[in-house]
Amino acid sequence: MGIPNMRGFKPTARLYRMVILLAVIIALCLTMWITTSLFNGDIKHSFNRGASPPNVLGDSDAEQANASTTNLSHNVGQLEAVRVSYDIPAPGERVNGAIVVLVRNSELDGLRKSIRMFEDRFNRRFKYPYVLLNDQNFTQEFRDGIAAITSNEVRYGILDDSLWGYSPSVTPEETDVMLGRNKNQYMYGGNLSYRFMCRFQSGLFYHHPLVRDLDWYWRLEPDVEYYCDIDYDPFVYMRDNGIKYGFTIAPRENRKTVKSLWYHTREWIKKNIHLLPEKSLVNWVMGTDGNYNMCHFWSNFEIVDLSLYRSEAYESYFRYLDDAKGFFYERWGDAPVHSIAASLLLAKSEIHWFEDIGYKHPGNMHCPRDAAMHAKCICDPKKSYTYRSACQTRFAKVNNMKKTRMMELIDKSERDYRTFTMGGAAII
Repeated sequence: MGIPNMRGFKPTARLYRMVILLAVIIALCLTMWITTSLFNGDIKHSFNRGASPPNVLGDSDAEQANASTTNLSHNVGQLEAVRVSYDIPAPGERVNGAIVVLVRNSELDGLRKSIRMFEDRFNRRFKYPYVLLNDQNFTQEFRDGIAAITSNEVRYGILDDSLWGYSPSVTPEETDVMLGRNKNQYMYGGNLSYRFMCRFQSGLFYHHPLVRDLDWYWRLEPDVEYYCDIDYDPFVYMRDNGIKYGFTIAPRENRKTVKSLWYHTREWIKKNIHLLPEKSLVNWVMGTDGNYNMCHFWSNFEIVDLSLYRSEAYESYFRYLDDAKGFFYERWGDAPVHSIAASLLLAKSEIHWFEDIGYKHPGNMHCPRDAAMHAKCICDPKKSYTYRSACQTRFAKVNNMKKTRMMELIDKSERDYRTFTMGGAAII
């Protein structure tokens, strides 16, 4: 149709272009106005149901901060609804067990450190009770300090003279003489309290009223470190697999501290052969010469089926050693005593190396080098003592030995009846 002619008006090409451009501009402005109106209405309707977003088109800084905080709180609330809490008990049954600690009031900081790591790695989810034992009354400061670090049950016990004291076979006077003689021979050579501790841990702790009704125990000490997440229950694992003794580190004992221990062990074996199983892992602690090779499980970490220590054989062995005076006149530790007994009384299948549990006690540490195990740990396998330990290597290699073969080696071992001087008494 075109533009109609008007009297006195003659349109030009330039005028046509200007009219078209103006029409386009008007159309664009109208479209933007309609779109903006609709969009603002949707946004307002949508956020009236939830948190308001910050208005970047002119709100004050305070209004923006308020809107941003409201929106952040909304998002965090959504995250917490699906967060996995390690305070929630892990599923599955528990055994009748506890974490047992022998500790002084002065070791509060060291024990808080140990419990904090132990809780983070295991017990916040599995929630086994703690049994804390002391030869003195626990102070209120100590109790408050432990209560602040764990919400799990804590039971406090005191050691009386029947559990913390001298062997019936020794006297304080003779003990003082021997402590003076051994003072500079080895660590804790002159320490009486250390002797009480070794005797208690060797054969008395499981008679304490807070422990005697337990079926299992896991030993914990101040100033130890746990490096790896333990996402299963070692107690249940041991029970279900017929394991009675669990360890992490196996070093050698200082020979000077146990000069006569194997002699008395051998004498006990000959008198109580009927108490021993037909085969055991005794050759882990006994060399081909029939003598003790100083290998032992480092008992500051041990998980044990307490039926082992309450057995007739173990109780007999401990009483024999207690009468032999070596806990005080030498420095027999609970680690070699436990280790020799476990090796004599258990098969290899009943002893387990917890390679996946990274652990450090002052002096030695273990860190798993297996990639899958180490993925759950915060330690350096290159610094791990265990993979350099001859005793650890020996544990992997040796198998059970028959009782008859054990007696053959003992009979063929050195029989010069070397005299051991202990407190003036000759032991042959």
